[in-house]
Amino acid sequence: MGEPARHRRPPSRHRVPWWRRLPGVRALLAAVVVVAGAVALLAPGSAAAPAGSTPAAAAASGPPVRLQAAAPRAVAEPVRVRVPGIGVDSPLERLGIDPLGALETPVDYGRAGWFDGGTAPGDVGPAVLAGHVDSTAGPAVFWRLRDLTAGDEVLVDRADGTTARFTVTRVERHAKDAFPTDEVYGPTPDAQLRLVTCGGDFDRAARSYRDNVVVFAAAA
Repeated sequence: MGEPARHRRPPSRHRVPWWRRLPGVRALLAAVVVVAGAVALLAPGSAAAPAGSTPAAAAASGPPVRLQAAAPRAVAEPVRVRVPGIGVDSPLERLGIDPLGALETPVDYGRAGWFDGGTAPGDVGPAVLAGHVDSTAGPAVFWRLRDLTAGDEVLVDRADGTTARFTVTRVERHAKDAFPTDEVYGPTPDAQLRLVTCGGDFDRAARSYRDNVVVFAAAA
């Protein structure tokens, strides 16, 4: 259960890109990432594609190129995140997308959440975890996220007993109207992790923070 209403601040959310909201598009994108090197290639001995032609047109001059169906997730569902350097050890809630297209926030201020419409931690692509920075009762699960530095470790325990290990590469702060959507959700060639919370000054009129803190991490 979450905290009593008196402890809550209105959630401050960022929008998830449209292609991350549609399961079919996400599956196609995953397949494209896997076979992208082959999509634009011609058959051996084929002429180079004319300037300005599309990959589909180029492929038509050789054997047809077929995008394979996205494979099922290669890793188990995440159940806990641990960040030893800042004392985080939290179960993970599953987060979806609200009717306005924004990422949901965890119900419990003491727990982080995983965006289950995206990549699972340890699978190829950017897995996204989010958590509150505080409530009116005090610090929340990601209160010290801004204190992380390059080289710090992030561990994600999974339902099958395995653990995905990540190393922080950088920590950034962005105004909420300039959230780095492509960097956070865009496809990557390897397993990566993003941790997101609020940061910066608190806007009392809007009752939310002005910025987001984003931690980028890569598989260790």
